[in-house]
Amino acid sequence: MTINHTVRVYKSEENLAREDQLAYKIAKVAADPVAVDDDVAAMIINRVIDNASVAVASLNRGPIVAARAQALTHAPSTGGSGANVFGITERVSPEWAAWANGVAVRELDYHDTFLSAEYSHPADNIPPILAVAQHTGATGADLLRGLATGYEIQVDLVKSICLHEHKIDHVAHLGPSAAAGIGTLLGLEVETIFQAVGQGLHTTTATRQSRKGEISTWKAHAPAFAGKMAVEAADRAMRGQTSPVPIYEGEDGVIAWMLDGPDANYTVPLPADGEAKRAILDTYTKEHSAEYQAQAWIDLARKLHKEHPEATDPANVESVLIKTSHHTHYVIGSGANDPQKYDPTASRETLDHSIPYIFTVALQDGSWHHVDSYSPERAGRPDTVELWHKVTTEEDAEWTRRYHSLDIAEKAFGGTVVITLKDGSVIEESIAVADAHPLGARPFARAQYINKFRTLAAGLVEEAEINRFIAAAENLPNLAAGELDQLNIQAAPGVVDLAASPKGLF
Repeated sequence: MTINHTVRVYKSEENLAREDQLAYKIAKVAADPVAVDDDVAAMIINRVIDNASVAVASLNRGPIVAARAQALTHAPSTGGSGANVFGITERVSPEWAAWANGVAVRELDYHDTFLSAEYSHPADNIPPILAVAQHTGATGADLLRGLATGYEIQVDLVKSICLHEHKIDHVAHLGPSAAAGIGTLLGLEVETIFQAVGQGLHTTTATRQSRKGEISTWKAHAPAFAGKMAVEAADRAMRGQTSPVPIYEGEDGVIAWMLDGPDANYTVPLPADGEAKRAILDTYTKEHSAEYQAQAWIDLARKLHKEHPEATDPANVESVLIKTSHHTHYVIGSGANDPQKYDPTASRETLDHSIPYIFTVALQDGSWHHVDSYSPERAGRPDTVELWHKVTTEEDAEWTRRYHSLDIAEKAFGGTVVITLKDGSVIEESIAVADAHPLGARPFARAQYINKFRTLAAGLVEEAEINRFIAAAENLPNLAAGELDQLNIQAAPGVVDLAASPKGLF
């Protein structure tokens, strides 16, 4: 059964015992040698395929080119054989593989998600844990256990501790979860994992400005940095180095000064001893390359495109009102008060956090494409700009309640759109979850994950390599020590030009 742990701030003189600290309880879960359930293993395989899909599609985008160039200046360290970087054969030190691959996975905002008290992309755990697994010659079974832990800890933290309310970026939950997953992978002792978790948190707290206003390329780098820090934290902890304690509960700790303050009180659910780690099954991936709250709106817009073509022409439309949750309104809607969300010259990172833009384009096109839908030409089309500027959002109390519901069957990420036409007629439609959601119209299963990979890899990876990777991923539980290199993907000849890499310090 799950145990709910109360977490609050303690003064130094209270001398909170190690075993009562959240980081120690996380470490105990990580060190528990419980088996991975078959359905959990199957979902981990799906997410390994999903990560590969979006990483391949990003191979020649600026942030990945830069991160890969940095990684290639750091040869494998002496402690192992190094780790792979997506798309190429060269091996690098594991923390730099975690960095390069983390950027590749995150760049298109196109992999899995979990939303509760906080936001997260739990598959950001995969690059650092996989990099360490490749470097150390771990088995597929080892990797499955490590990833089950990474997902479990991140989801449990996201369910219980809100960061964004205090403008702290969501990757503050990723540093600890990736460090815990690495601890599980390597079979480390509880004390060692405890120190790594503490360092993983301490080094990865940052503000949410990376997702506000003019959103920069750092959005893709932020989780990669957390993964890199988790690898380094594990290395330091294995060498006997300690971390600030208690990292969560201390009177000068994260909760006291960055979150709810000295009177804070959180309830964090964690698996009991011997309980399987199943949190990955609460998470969901994306069919479309956009912020998760946009997924259902793209699906609804596609439906309206077919049923109400008159609504695609701004000459016919008086206004478009999207009634939705607090998060959607204030983070990617007009409630953010970011003029950039209505700017046709805004960065791609900004546009994929603008529900007015996304809904408009999906409504007019009846489709969504990870590149074409964000092109400057598409964003600047006059009829699109005109209709886009008629779209506003507002918070709806019921959709906010459903967004925060702990009942998976009730939890929703959509809302209601009201399109008022100039002739006075009104089109009103609602959607609760995206079509690809487990409770949606067309839930993603293995076939959809494979199709997503084949679609995004087309023209970038040769067919034989596509087939080889899929077979290796589906055989993940059986991969022997040293065989995890099979989870890397080689781009087709000429796709990646390493000579064109930007120059820097290293």
